Amino acid sequence: MTEKVSRRIFLKVAGTSVAGVGAAVSPVGSAMAAGGDQAAIQAAAGMAVLPYPKTAVGKAKAMQANTPVSFSYPDADSPCVAIKMGQRVAGGVGPDGDIVAYSNLCTHMGCPLMYDPATQRFKCPCHYSMFDPEKSGQMICGQATEDLPQIQLEYDPASDSVRAVAVTGLIYGRQANVL
Repeated sequence: MTEKVSRRIFLKVAGTSVAGVGAAVSPVGSAMAAGGDQAAIQAAAGMAVLPYPKTAVGKAKAMQANTPVSFSYPDADSPCVAIKMGQRVAGGVGPDGDIVAYSNLCTHMGCPLMYDPATQRFKCPCHYSMFDPEKSGQMICGQATEDLPQIQLEYDPASDSVRAVAVTGLIYGRQANVL
């Protein structure tokens, strides 16, 4: 006697089986199954790290609070903005932990953003999306569905220099941030 299996049950069983096999053969899954070897987990996580260049953004003491500093990162075709917020913020660098940087392309359709010093927000003139640089580039309202890609910065107190070293998030219009 043949038993009928509904499409829903078939898809549940098939999906669960594929997910289980994938976890068992992946380096992270193998490390977890073997007791969570932390070195193996970190090695697996590092397999997708892109070779970002280190690019000078400017001197921290020369930056004025709430005034954007334009630069390009990780290449000349990617406009970015660094801002000294005037108060310590998440991901901030510099002597006061208040310097952050973001891609200057809206995540909705790539329009160039404008920084509004009065509201301390990035605003898109095309479709009115807004982003909050004090909250890691979080999308506040508008057509965008993603936060702004944040440019990771490092600060060297000896030379007072701020450098871009990586990008968190995907820059609009790209399959990978490093071309």
